[in-house]
Amino acid sequence: MRAIFLLVFFANPAIAESCLAPQRPFLPSDPQAAREYADIIRNDFELYIRDIQSYFRCLDDERARAFEEAREVSEEYGRFLGLVER
Repeated sequence: MRAIFLLVFFANPAIAESCLAPQRPFLPSDPQAAREYADIIRNDFELYIRDIQSYFRCLDDERARAFEEAREVSEEYGRFLGLVER
């Protein structure tokens, strides 16, 4: 457990994948402007929905990678302790 704690605080961020959340689409409060720019706004929302799905997949992949790395590091730490505690 201690190894996981250390991993969280001292992990090399260059190894981790960067998952960047998409920017939230703008919706004007003026109904006339919303109607006038409906095609652009609709496209922005559709792009956001597509991109947020990619973002969620990225987070899922990064979470799985981080758990696997933490498992490996915990095993390595156990081997290290076995070596130095003899």
